[in-house]
Amino acid sequence: MRVDAIPDVPLSHATLDADGRLLAADPALIALNDQAGGAIGATLAVPQLAGIVRLAMRLGILVSRAVTVADQDADLELWVRVQPEGDGLRMAVSGWRGLRPQPVTQRPIASVIEEGALSWETDAGLRLTFVAIDPARRLGCDALALLGQPLTSLFTLDATESGALPILEAVARRRPFDEQRARLRQGDMRMVLTATVKEDAGGAFAGLAGVARVAEPPASAPAPVSPDFTDGLDRALRAPLAKIIAHADTIHAEAEGPMQPDYVGYATDIANAGRHLLGLVDDLVDLQAIERPDFTLETDGIDLADVARRAAGLLSVRAANAGVAIARPLPDLHLPVTGDFRRALQIMVNLIGNALRYSPEGGVVSVTVNRVGDRAEAVVTDQGKGIAAEDQARIFDKFERVDPSEAGGNGLGLYIARRLARAMGGDLSVESAPGRGASFTLSLPA
Repeated sequence: MRVDAIPDVPLSHATLDADGRLLAADPALIALNDQAGGAIGATLAVPQLAGIVRLAMRLGILVSRAVTVADQDADLELWVRVQPEGDGLRMAVSGWRGLRPQPVTQRPIASVIEEGALSWETDAGLRLTFVAIDPARRLGCDALALLGQPLTSLFTLDATESGALPILEAVARRRPFDEQRARLRQGDMRMVLTATVKEDAGGAFAGLAGVARVAEPPASAPAPVSPDFTDGLDRALRAPLAKIIAHADTIHAEAEGPMQPDYVGYATDIANAGRHLLGLVDDLVDLQAIERPDFTLETDGIDLADVARRAAGLLSVRAANAGVAIARPLPDLHLPVTGDFRRALQIMVNLIGNALRYSPEGGVVSVTVNRVGDRAEAVVTDQGKGIAAEDQARIFDKFERVDPSEAGGNGLGLYIARRLARAMGGDLSVESAPGRGASFTLSLPA
């Protein structure tokens, strides 16, 4: 049955199971799905609709957006809304006669960029909510598999000659950018990103809408972060980010009265995104410091066992919430080393925090200290999925993570931690194998 042969309907509904299989649908949706080769009981055959379903399943939140679906004679401009509900999902689709509702955020700006550019969009947490299917396929990327993953799962971002990342200024100051150089993760092709800032109905930051075009390689390697890059930027960002987090936490706690479940969930995502950006500000300040040629640390006598116990204590609440136990050094154990107390604590908090993130519920993170010759070591061991040998060197590079698709940091923590360890005359290393967890060792002069 042709879609345009169905009488005008303002809205069509469908229900899907937890695996995205179509259970029931109104006639217009059934006709569209059948036309694409689908059937009841199978996953949606219309790629644009299937992509939104997969995104809603992955994020566990309501997702709504405009899509263009090819009919036999004309394109349908549809507005699709997918809501997780119980053990499945509910879909609503409107705009069957080209009357698409106006979205509250700006659409991709691909129309003003040369043909063939790759369009993309993110949410407020810089997770991909849209990737143009055909350009992505030509570049060797699976657009649907990228939905819901961080923007950095698609691109590796490069700094400008002055050490700046235009995308960070765009997020912080809510203004467009047009010269963010990047590399495509699949194939390492060099790109230039251009984007506008999206805002929700209340005027709050709602993500980025942009395009990427193939670029010529830069004349020289990216410069390190310039000394003046973070000058004042951290102060400018901390106050508004703290306010966003506080308001989002208030909404999540329903302190002002009951809220719709959707908005409570949104508030959690907003607060988590705010904390992620606040952590990025801290890391950028550290990055600026450690990459200065004259960077040094004042070392003194400290107790590495005490540092390890304190770091474990700082993360005890997070561990309890995750259902993970931390085994720490005994109170009467002491291990004198030469180092900087604050920086050593920062390294241990980073290592234990990473171990908690990748440990399964019911697992144990082990923190041990010992002396090996003229060195003292603090070892953090998790029961996670482990790290392949080819990734063990890469994770200590800037903006690198084992799996960018997983929730986590920004890829700076281990880079900064190793630089700090070496500035204290020590080192940071890892031993791991897939399926056997990972052990990170901080060594300092005993």
